[in-house]
Amino acid sequence: MTATVNVNSLSKRDIVISMAFIGMLFFIFGFVTWVNAILIPYFKIGCELTHFQSYLVAFAFYISYLVISVPASYLLKKTGFKKGMMLGFWLMSFGAFIFVLAAFNRTYEIFLAGLFSIGAGLAILQTAANPYITILGPSESAAQRISIMGICNKGAGILAPLLFAAVIFRPNDTELFRQLNMMGIDEKNLQLDALIRRVIVPYTVVGTVLLALGFLVRFSPLPEIDTEQETEELATINSGKKSIFGFPHLILGAVAIFLHVGSQVIAVDTIINYAGSMGIKLLEAKVFPSYTLFATISGYVLGIILIPKFMSQLTALRICTLLGLLFSLLIFFTHGQVSFLGHTSDISIRVDNGGDIF
Repeated sequence: MTATVNVNSLSKRDIVISMAFIGMLFFIFGFVTWVNAILIPYFKIGCELTHFQSYLVAFAFYISYLVISVPASYLLKKTGFKKGMMLGFWLMSFGAFIFVLAAFNRTYEIFLAGLFSIGAGLAILQTAANPYITILGPSESAAQRISIMGICNKGAGILAPLLFAAVIFRPNDTELFRQLNMMGIDEKNLQLDALIRRVIVPYTVVGTVLLALGFLVRFSPLPEIDTEQETEELATINSGKKSIFGFPHLILGAVAIFLHVGSQVIAVDTIINYAGSMGIKLLEAKVFPSYTLFATISGYVLGIILIPKFMSQLTALRICTLLGLLFSLLIFFTHGQVSFLGHTSDISIRVDNGGDIF
């Protein structure tokens, strides 16, 4: 039986340590998640995929959330949060080692299995880690803590594509990519095998680190969360509710998270191919996901500064929803060439079927 700790009884020092540990977890979540932005064009080249096939990278990763999230809640209830997170790390580690196996044979389907495994482990970890954000402090400042975790997550997302690109890409790869279609079948396969096997070392390191982190979280100072008990006030409020439909805020929150994650994934994971449609080369566009995530971090910083001192969480939600709608419309209805940070492209979308992502 897993022992639980009353969060309200924790000292300020214990809460700070716990929040720092959760911040580390969110950094890891971000690092593993946002590297997909580089994996999509990388696999498209290395495994000779269509656009549709390359985006199965994101699909295999995120569909695991849909499949695993509910079972994850039962797992955490049975094992406790810390043991459950340990298993989540180990499942992610297993997925990373599947990458090593797939790289030896350049088998895309096995890569997808590895991505599903990594996503499944991450689903367990996020199911466990997110409740800590709300309970480790006053409810009215929960948005601040969520913003801090978001900075940890997106900060890792800025680093992940840059580090991964630095490890797997070479300065002469642009020329290599250009010559691939002019090579014979045997020479081309030899070059693609060498290209895809560049993931072996980084994912061996990632798998080993994730395995070690599983042990670390198991013996960490994080308190266990008691999911069986609720306060008398909360019990009174919920006494007449007999199904999930009695919690409309929960349903609306799920819809909001769905749209929030979808917009982030589209923005980050498609931006390299989007740049390719305008003739921007892969080795130039590899930094674009980091730019996008930096903009996201800027929003989180504003959240920390403004909530709840200058505006309520509800007001911030309304403003962000309206801005999200406005910017989505601008993508379709604004055009014009701009130069920014040394890159020249259309300000929103330009369809150019002649673009070469290589």
